Formats: sequence, C-alpha cells, structure tokens
Amino acid sequence: MNRAELTTAIAKETELTKDSVDRVLDALAGTLEKAVSSGDEVKWPGVFTLDVVDRAARQGRNPQTGEAIEIPASKAARLRPGTRLKKAATA
Repeated sequence: MNRAELTTAIAKETELTKDSVDRVLDALAGTLEKAVSSGDEVKWPGVFTLDVVDRAARQGRNPQTGEAIEIPASKAARLRPGTRLKKAATA
C-alpha cells in the first residue's frame, strides 16, 4: 500500500477528506522525525514502538575483495511491531 492508497483508505474509513487525512499523515511523519532526532521513544500500544539504538563498531568484510574493513559505530531508528500487527501478519 502506498501513501495515496493509505490516504484514500483512511479517508473512507473516517469520512474525512483526503486533504485532511494527508495533513494528519504529514503531521505524524514530522512528529516521528522530531522524536527520533531527539532520541525519544514513541510507543503506540499494540501497533508499534519506535526508538533509536546505538550500533557498536564492528569488523566487516568487503564482499568484492574479501578485505576486512572497520564499520564505525552509528545510531539507527528501530521500529518494532506491536501485538496487533504481529497477530494481523499471521492471520
């Protein structure tokens, strides 16, 4: 499902205009971006948990040459599904 399909589905379900739903989705995306950039955790019980994790430096290997390389430490956004999404995936 792409964004346009998501907007249409939500608008149909809530009887809101597509424009209103589109603005809400933009606001949600902006709010999630701000939370991740400040290192905050976002919990939507049953749906997802979004947080930032630290990845330690590690040894890697160049797949073309087989040469060992050092992969630096970094931060990454992590999205974990909640129980409702897990159940929906197995239904």
